[in-house]
Amino acid sequence: MNISVDNAIILTAGFGSRFVPFTYETPKGLLRVKGEPMVERQVRQLHEAGVTDITLVVGYLREKFEYLVDKYGVELVLNPEYAVKNNFVSVYYVRERLKNTYILVADNWFEDNIFNATESHSWIGVSYFEGPTDEWGVTMGEDGRIERIDTFGEDTWALNGPGFFTAEFSRRFAQFIEDAYEADGTDDWYWEHIIKENIAKENTPNLEIYANKFGADRVFEFENLEQLRIYDESYRNASGNAIMQEIAGEFGVAEGELVDIAPLKEGVSNDSFTFRVEGGTQRYVFRKPGIGTDKLINRRNEKKIYELLEPLGISDEVVYFDAESGNRITKFWDGVRVSDPFDDADLELSMRLVRSVHDKKIIVDNAFDMPKMIEYYKGLCAGVGAVRFDDFDSVLKDVGELIEFRKRLAVPEVLCNGDFLYANVLIFEGGGSRLIDWEFGGMADPIMDVAMYGIFSCFGRERLELSLRFYLGREPKREELARLYLYTALGGFLWMLWAEYKQALGQEFGDYPSTMYQYMKDYFRLLNEGGFLE
Repeated sequence: MNISVDNAIILTAGFGSRFVPFTYETPKGLLRVKGEPMVERQVRQLHEAGVTDITLVVGYLREKFEYLVDKYGVELVLNPEYAVKNNFVSVYYVRERLKNTYILVADNWFEDNIFNATESHSWIGVSYFEGPTDEWGVTMGEDGRIERIDTFGEDTWALNGPGFFTAEFSRRFAQFIEDAYEADGTDDWYWEHIIKENIAKENTPNLEIYANKFGADRVFEFENLEQLRIYDESYRNASGNAIMQEIAGEFGVAEGELVDIAPLKEGVSNDSFTFRVEGGTQRYVFRKPGIGTDKLINRRNEKKIYELLEPLGISDEVVYFDAESGNRITKFWDGVRVSDPFDDADLELSMRLVRSVHDKKIIVDNAFDMPKMIEYYKGLCAGVGAVRFDDFDSVLKDVGELIEFRKRLAVPEVLCNGDFLYANVLIFEGGGSRLIDWEFGGMADPIMDVAMYGIFSCFGRERLELSLRFYLGREPKREELARLYLYTALGGFLWMLWAEYKQALGQEFGDYPSTMYQYMKDYFRLLNEGGFLE
């Protein structure tokens, strides 16, 4: 039976973290392979097969795909949750477009055109992998129907990229994807999870899909930079990427000698990855300032702070810092973990660590001036129409009252981290700890750092106050509690503005701005009702 292909859907919303630093500026689907962007090649091949109804599900750097609308007449659909959920959600947002449909992912490269104007049944692409593989292995019947999908395999046929759904399959698949979207524990699912979890269930006769066997030389799914380098030699020593050139120049090596490149997950203000120079064992961390931080952070001040901290052995070991761009390279330590804010021992260690820095009473030229920063961020947000809360003007008046209260405190200031995130506390297996990432460092009330740790960890009042007790080593005085609540409120408002601005520039933060905004309202109310502001 020949079934006319109605359309194609290409999933291209994700960041592509395994291809840093190339994906800092270019979405993974638009990376060029042998001179041609991967997504554009798919679109062109679809057109050659007569399939012209093409939808791209976009998210990260979505504006980069706009040229394909004019060039090929594709339609773009936004997945607003691309930063917090895996790619099954991209299919959810176009589920009503599923008919007799090719479903594709942006990081596939087809050596020759695999598409047709007609298909005979639902299928999903598989390739044979010798030895152990992390790809999802399949069990097939004699007729090629897939009976089971496993999340690992060895010497097996395994999933490898493209698929085709008939209209009947699409109808049932759309229902399953709606169910998955509403279920708990599915945020990290791929679209193939829908098939894997439902294919072997009873009473699902219409969820029938077959293996389409592709040779390994026809369909390529690039999992990381090393695989791409093997296929396209230009990525080895002449990639044209400025960051790769910057690192290679600093170490005096060719780009191809920068290996084991892997992203770091923690942190939302920096884009970071680890790497190693071929022939050496030391791993390094490259940190690139996040989007919009050129307007938020003075990198020269940051560099000076690192120079002051270096002989104290309490922070990152910096091997390269460019004060113009803010790019920096630090040593990566093995045998370390980040602090767990909900483990009392880790929390106490974190508070003692930051207290030890404060007690050194380091003086720097710049301040972590929350009122000034709030005013500046507020202006940035206004310039891009970022803030979206209906009661913003009312809350802004409350912020003004807190700022006046802060002026009356007149607390001596010392060097504070400002970005005292639990992931910035590194704990060594053999003992010892470090407080890293000082881009927001400056003079401030030391209790401000305690409040920052708390709101970044989404603490409630009880655990926030426990943090202060650990920091002080005793029960806090009423005035110290007032300072804790004050900086929790102002910090919430500050980071809400920060996140709203960056979100307006294209970096997604999910519920983070709302969570921060609520800290401002809750702790202003606590200060007001407790008589602290009188």
